[in-house]
Amino acid sequence: MAPEEKALPLPELPTGRTIFIDANIFIYHFAGLSQECSNFLERCERGELWGVTAVHILLEILHRLMMIEGVTKGLVTSGNLAKKLRKKPSVVKQLADCQTQTEAILEMGIELVGLTSDALKISYPYRRRDGLLVNDSLTAAVMEAEGILDLATAGPDFTRVKGLRVYSPLDLAER
Repeated sequence: MAPEEKALPLPELPTGRTIFIDANIFIYHFAGLSQECSNFLERCERGELWGVTAVHILLEILHRLMMIEGVTKGLVTSGNLAKKLRKKPSVVKQLADCQTQTEAILEMGIELVGLTSDALKISYPYRRRDGLLVNDSLTAAVMEAEGILDLATAGPDFTRVKGLRVYSPLDLAER
């Protein structure tokens, strides 16, 4: 995909494809913010698509869901949530939904791949050439190592990466 191209609509992803799934797709699903993300994950669960994600993505999901849970339960107020939770271990002990939701991903038929030391080396050119931040550059590196060209994400940064086909939900723009 050339830098000037936009992402393709997530609902138009052809059946039978292997697709890497970015953290925000899961976040929008669990937060109930995108029916398209939920429908996409259901397609993976039914075996229409072969969904793949990586360990660093699961860690990002768990962290972000913990922050969301703390706010939605009224246990912390928004703004520098990690710092606030760090100072309130008694609140952190109450946050369990984030764990349950993250573990549910493993039951969706999504393949989980690990990180290797090579991924760190492979990720550097993505930061240097495409301006990706660390987690996104690791995603691109894992995709390269796994031979995956399709990516489901709500973030626009990956459209700068030559050779990737980026699929994004359209229903987030309506919010």
